[in-house]
Amino acid sequence: MYIIGFPLLLGPLVTLHELGHYLVGRFFGVKAEAFSVGFGRELAGYTDKRGTRWKLSALPLGGYVQFKGDMDPASIPDKQTIAKALPEERDGSFHHAALWKRALIVFAGPAMNILITLAIFASFFALYGKPVPADPSETNVIQSFAEQSAAQAAGLEEGDRITAIDGDPVRQFQDIQDRVLMFPGKTIEMAVEREGRSLTFPVTIADSVETDRFGNSSRVGRLGVYSGGMDFQPVGIEEAARLSVVQSVNMVDMMVTGIKQIIVGDRSVQELGGPVTIGKYAGEQLSMGPLAFINFVALISLNLAFINLLPIPALDGGHLAFYAAEAIRRKPLGPRSTEVAYRAGVALVLALMIFVTFIDIAKLPVFGN
Repeated sequence: MYIIGFPLLLGPLVTLHELGHYLVGRFFGVKAEAFSVGFGRELAGYTDKRGTRWKLSALPLGGYVQFKGDMDPASIPDKQTIAKALPEERDGSFHHAALWKRALIVFAGPAMNILITLAIFASFFALYGKPVPADPSETNVIQSFAEQSAAQAAGLEEGDRITAIDGDPVRQFQDIQDRVLMFPGKTIEMAVEREGRSLTFPVTIADSVETDRFGNSSRVGRLGVYSGGMDFQPVGIEEAARLSVVQSVNMVDMMVTGIKQIIVGDRSVQELGGPVTIGKYAGEQLSMGPLAFINFVALISLNLAFINLLPIPALDGGHLAFYAAEAIRRKPLGPRSTEVAYRAGVALVLALMIFVTFIDIAKLPVFGN
C-alpha cells in the first residue's frame, strides 16, 4: 500500500497543480514547451500542434510545465536573456507577458489544489450531510466526563453549559474542540452557566498523546468532556460549497498554528513530516478504503497549496512576492538581487527537504522510533 499510495497521491495532485499553470498560461497566449507527467527520463510522448511536448517520465511523483523562456521547470528567470530577447522570442514567452498575467499563471497552480480540496469536501457534505447536534439546545452542555478529565478536575460539573472560552462565545460543541485540540498544556478561562449562575474556571488543557490503529502518535489537547449525540443533516450544493470553505479555512488555521508552535518551541520538530511520512500515511489511508484515501488527498492538496504560496523564492509564493515588489517599484528587481534570492530560496527548500526526510527516517520503527 505504501508503494501504491505515494505515487497515487502525489502524482495526480502535482500534475493537476501544473495543469492549472498550463491552462491559465494557454488562456493568456503563453506557449508551453513541455508538459511532463513525472520527472526524469522521458518514457513516451508526443508533440501537439501548438508545439507542446506532452510526455510521460520515469519518476511518477508529480510533473511540471515548462513555458517558453523558462530556464528550467521552476521558471527561474535569466534577466540578461530576457532583456536581450528578439521580438520573435518575446512572442508567447512567459517572462514577457504582462505582470498581472504572470501573477495569475503562477497563482493558478495553488488555486487548482485549493479547488480540489473544496470539491472533495463539498462532495462529502453533499453526499452525507453536515454533522449537527441531536439536540441543538444541549450542544454545549456537559453530559458526561472522560475517566481522566481536565475540566472535571478544575471544578466543572455535569449539566454545566459552556458559554465562553477566554471570552470568546461558545455556540456549539465544535467551538470547544477548535479552541482546545491544538493547545495542549495551555490554561484557559472557561465560563459556564450553572443553575442560573455564571461561573468562570481556569482549566489547564490536558496534554494527550494519542495513537491510531497504525501506531502513529499525535499530541493533542483534551478537556475530557462529552456532549449529546450527533446526527447528519442533508444539505444542498450551495450549502455544501460553503461548508467546504469553512472546513478548509479551519484546516489552514490549524496548519498556521502548528507551524507557529514549532517555531516558538511549544511543539517538537519531530511532528514535522516529509515524503516518507506522507508515503506512509497515504498507504495507511488507502488500506482503509477509497473514502479515507480521498479525504487524505484533500488534506495533502491543501497542504501543497499552502506550502507553495509561502513567499520563498523558487516556490509559487516566491514568484508572487517578486511580482508584488515589481508592481510596487514599477520595475523588476535587479538581476543580482534576483539571482541571490532564488539561490537562497532553492537552498532553503533543499535544506528543509533534507531536514524533514532525516526526521522521517529517524522515526521509522527500524531505528527504534
